[in-house]
Amino acid sequence: MKKFLNIGFSALLFGLALVSCNDDDYQTIESIGKVKIDSVIITKDTMDVLAIQHIKTYSTYSSQCQGFYGYDYIYNGDFERSVTAYKYISNGSCAQNSYSAVNQINFNPQKKGKYTFTFWNGGNNWITKTIVVK
Repeated sequence: MKKFLNIGFSALLFGLALVSCNDDDYQTIESIGKVKIDSVIITKDTMDVLAIQHIKTYSTYSSQCQGFYGYDYIYNGDFERSVTAYKYISNGSCAQNSYSAVNQINFNPQKKGKYTFTFWNGGNNWITKTIVVK
C-alpha cells in the first residue's frame, strides 16, 4: 500500500511539473478594441441606495484569440452612465469559431435617484436601461 501511494504521489508531481513548464499556451496581447455589447441583464430595476447589483453584459467574439479586456465606465452627471466594452486580441493559433461571453459590472449607488445606463451596441447604437434607487 505504501509503495502504491509513493507511485501515485510521484505521478501527481510529475504531472504538475509538466503542466507548469508548458509555455506553449502563453500568447501576447497584440491590440485592444471595442466590442459591442449584444445584450444586458439587470435583475432588479428598483433597488436600495448603497446596495450592490450585478449588471451582466453579453458580447460575441469572433475567435478564441479574443476575449474581454475591460469596461470604459463614464459618469455623465450624477445619474447617467455610459458603458463601452473592450476586447483583447492576442497572437497565436486559435480556433476561428465565434463564442459569446458574459461579464459584469457591480453597481453600488451612493445617492437616491433614477439612473440611466447606455451600453455601446456598435456604431451609433446604444442599449438603454434604467434603475430606480430608493
